[in-house]
This record gives sequence, C-alpha cells and structure tokens, in this order.
Amino acid sequence: MTMTICTMKQVRRIAMTDGSLIRLMSWLSPVFPTGGFAYSAGLEQAVQYGLVRNGADLGEWLEAQYRHGSIRNDAIVLASAHRSGGDSTILLELSGLAEALAESASRHRETMNQGRSFIEAAVHWPHMQDLPQRLALPVAIGAAASRSGIGLEECLQAFLNAFAVNQLQAAIRLSVTGQSGAAKTLAGLESLICETASYCAHSDIDDLGSCTFNAAIATMNHETLEPRLFLS
Repeated sequence: MTMTICTMKQVRRIAMTDGSLIRLMSWLSPVFPTGGFAYSAGLEQAVQYGLVRNGADLGEWLEAQYRHGSIRNDAIVLASAHRSGGDSTILLELSGLAEALAESASRHRETMNQGRSFIEAAVHWPHMQDLPQRLALPVAIGAAASRSGIGLEECLQAFLNAFAVNQLQAAIRLSVTGQSGAAKTLAGLESLICETASYCAHSDIDDLGSCTFNAAIATMNHETLEPRLFLS
C-alpha cells in the first residue's frame, strides 16, 4: 500500500480558547461514548493471569503501556492525524495503519467501534460534519482536535490521561485497587503522561513500534475468556 501520510514533526502551538478546553474535556469525559466502561485493553485478562494483582503491579503495567505499548503507538498516530490538515485521504490511510497495528481482533474492534462512536457524537459540534465516518479512535480524536483549534500536545496529554482513567476504572471493577489506590496511581503517572505526550508530539509514523508482549497476548486470549466483564 502506498502511504502519503505527512511525516513532519513540527509542533504548531495553538492558544486554546476556553471553549476548546471545555470541548476537549467533554470529548474525553465518561459522558462521551469513548469514555465508558466496555473495554479494558487486555487488563482483565492480565488480572486473570495474575500479572496485575495490586496497585503496584497496576502502576508497572500502565508504565509499560506508555513507554512501549499500543497506547504510545495510538498517540503517535493521533499526532499525525492532527498534522494532516484534515485531508480525508491522509486520515483514512492513518486509520488503516492504526487498524494494522491492532494486536488482536478485540483491540481492532475497540479502536474502530470507539472511533465510529466518537465521530457520531462529535457531529454535534461545529466543523465535524464532514469527517470520514470510518476512522480509528486516535485518528478521529486527532482530526477533530485540529479542527477545533486544540493544541497537539494538550490533546495528547488529555488522550493519554483518559486512557489511564479508563484503565483505573476497569481496575476498580476488577477489585485490583480501590478509589484511593486508583487516585494514587493516577497521580504517580502524571509526569510520565506529560513526557509521553511531549515525545509523541514530536514523533511521526517512523517512530512507531511496541514490545509489550504480555499485553498483546492478554488481548488475544481475552477473546475467549469466560465469564468476563469487558469486551477487550
């Protein structure tokens, strides 16, 4: 497949208005269909395996995702979508790349179903009506944020933080930690989230790659886990 994706790493600083900040918070809040409770990104299987048993394990698991896992790849793809200038051809190619990076069928469904749900909900905001309807989640968020004047690094910080929040909500439901422990883990991840956002803001598709084998295997085996609380 011929890729025409822009690989420029320049980061354009955008002064966010009050409205754009509220919009970003809304898009990544639990109210939005992508901020729900249906997916655990393999965490449920990791708990079943005994790989994540407590708050300390959970912190290490999440740190690995940010440094070497699929969420890092998603953030790099989001950055490329943000820099695409809204070009539908580039957005669709980036979405195809995001699909190819999914380690399992459940992860593929997760990113594509959430991307579709995001676009269906974002249509209520200005300038979102002509977004392609079939985009992976990070591509949809990156394109929408760019159209709304939301800065790339700010968008990445919010996106990466939302991933942690959803993982911690899953961990609470899986009895790995309580709310106080989840808050402690989230506070401990703050500097890493900022570091990862800064790195991904200056990255492009040449920087893609992951090596979190346990997480990838967990997402694959989760497809046959019964009973289960989550879809991934």
